[in-house]
Formats: sequence, structure tokens, C-alpha cells
Amino acid sequence: MKNKVLFSASLFHFINDASAVAIPMIFPLLYSERFIITKYSHIGILSYLGLFITFLFQILIVNYSKNLSYKSMLIISICGISLFIFLMTFAHTLLLFIVFYILMRVFLSFYHPLGVAAVSRAHPESALDSAMGVQSGSGNFGVFIAFISVGYLAQNWNWRFPLYIWAGAGLFLGVLSFLSVKNISNLKATYRRPDFSLWLKSLKGIKKYIIGIFFGGGCWATTVYYAPSLLNHKFNVPLGQTGVSMAFWIALGTLMPYLYGLLSKKIGRRRLCFICLAGTTLFSFVLWLSPVQELAVLSLLLTGSFLFLIFPAFQSYTGISAEHKDQDIAFSLFANIQMLGGAVISLISGFISDLFGINSPFLLLSLLGILVLIYYLNYPLKDEERK
Repeated sequence: MKNKVLFSASLFHFINDASAVAIPMIFPLLYSERFIITKYSHIGILSYLGLFITFLFQILIVNYSKNLSYKSMLIISICGISLFIFLMTFAHTLLLFIVFYILMRVFLSFYHPLGVAAVSRAHPESALDSAMGVQSGSGNFGVFIAFISVGYLAQNWNWRFPLYIWAGAGLFLGVLSFLSVKNISNLKATYRRPDFSLWLKSLKGIKKYIIGIFFGGGCWATTVYYAPSLLNHKFNVPLGQTGVSMAFWIALGTLMPYLYGLLSKKIGRRRLCFICLAGTTLFSFVLWLSPVQELAVLSLLLTGSFLFLIFPAFQSYTGISAEHKDQDIAFSLFANIQMLGGAVISLISGFISDLFGINSPFLLLSLLGILVLIYYLNYPLKDEERK
């Protein structure tokens, strides 16, 4: 059963994260054409509303999915994602685009609290780090494919064409994900409706990790929403080549989580996590300073190699901090904190980009990273064992 669950969750994560970045990848083209998006702050508003809605619905989904099966939640999510990606192609105003984008983000709210918890429940402690690495890497692989395909399709056709492709591809892969677990009857999305005391209990259990999760979410969202515009607008990199650069960024992010289990055993979860936080901070600063395309792309790639180990590290910490029956709440909190970090930082980034240039969000990330490192120097992480 555990292999079927991991395969299904990995496909689900692939679709979920690919869809999440396919839309922002067309933003540079819309901005250049002055169609729908005419300011960087519009990107900030779109990103904030989308991420905040995801944050809100992740809480609602965990609260109201009691006794629903994982496979039922999966198919609802996939159908909603595909439908609203398709409907976005009919938008001609910023307001209508926002409405369809927000509705798509509602259905992107299912995977992280429920899919990650399903993987965690299905795997024993000895296999937890490797399973977390595989499902995390699968999401990153979806992003890799989305960046390359959307960049070139939008450049050679128009901004709508890649959305047609991804709406259909998401539906097809979602059906495969569903079929792999259709005969598993005892895999519930959640086992009971959590009450407020359980949320507080779980939040207390992961309180030390909140600032790191928030930082990771901010780095992810800022890179996804603003790095394409940085390359395309500041360095005049064509959108197709921009997509390739972003794809190589996520390629390192795809590879590194698969190595997370091995690296964690060799280096230690605590030490590895701190190194990744420091590397992300350093190369965000270099990306802000970069005067030429080559250094900017190199910094982007190195940032990805560190950033994408932060997620499985803190997911593992979250998994071991919670009792088995409370892991849906713990992982929902993880996803919510990550989304909240992304929403807040990306909203601020849109306005400071209008004021100080499209590279300024990466200075913001480096300053935030310094604060995170200072915190973990004063309150060190530990190589804890599962409860």
C-alpha cells in the first residue's frame, strides 16, 4: 500500500506544483504586452490573494474533510485545478483574471495538508525521510516541466496556449493518480474534525520551526513570481530561455530532495537544515547584486540547490513533532505557515519592485534570511526522533 500511496501522492504533487507556477510564468509576457498586468504590484496582489486563499482553504479543508477518502479529495482537487486553468484563458480584465486565479488556488489547497499527511502515515520512521524527499522532489519535477513548456509555448504561440495544454495534462495525470489508489478503502483524508485545542497543541509542537517554514515559503513565492520578470525585463532574456533558467533552478530543487534522506543521515538533519538556510540567504543577496545575466542565473541556480532542501527538512521536523493521529493538523499548519510567508513576502515584493526595481525582492529575502539564521543560532534545532 505504501508504494501506491507514494506514487499517487507524487503525481498529485507534480500536478499541484506545476499548476501553481504555470500561471506566474506568463506574467512577464502579460506585463510586457501591458495586457491585464501593467504593474509589478499587480503581480504582488495576484500572488497575495492566491496564496492567502490557499492558506485559508487549507484550514477549512482539514476541518471539513472528516471521513472523506484521500482519493475523493484528490479527484475533486484535480478537476477544479484543470477547470479554472482553462477558464483563465477567457479573462480580458485583471478583475476576471483574479477571480479565476483565486478559484484555481482554492483547489490547489488540497495537496499539502492531506497528501503529505497520507505519505507520512503510510511510511514508518525508517523510511520517512526518503518518502518525504521523493514526494517533495516530484512536485519540483512538475515545476521543472511547467517552466520549460510554458516559457516556450507562450513565446512561440500566445499566453493562452500553454494554459490549454496544462489544463488537459493535469486532468490526465490526475486520473492516473486516482487509479493507483482506487482500491485502497481505508486511507482517509482526515480521521476526525479537529478542534481548536488540537490546532493549538500542534502549533505548540512546531513553534520552533515556524520562522524557518515562513522563510522557505517566502523564498519560493518570491522566486516563482518575480525571478522570471527579473530575467526577462532586467536582462532581456527571451521568455523561452527564461523558462529554461527557471527549469534549471527547479531541476536542482528536484534532485536535492531525492538526496535529502542520504544527506540527512550523513550530515545530520539539524546541521543540514542550517547550511541550507545560510546558502539560500547568501545567494539571494548575490542575485540582488548581480549586474549581468550570467551571474544572476548562477545565483538563481545555487539558491535553488539550498532552498529545496529546506522543505523536506522542516517537513520531517513537523512529522516527528506530532502524534500519528494529529499529523493532518501538523502538516496543514506547515503548509499554512509556508503559504502565509509566501503571500506576505510576495505582496511586499510587488510594491518594492515598482519603487526600487525588479531585483529588490531578493534583497528582502537575504535580510529576512539573516534574521532566521540569528534565531536558529540562539535556539538551535535538534536531531529529534519521532513521537
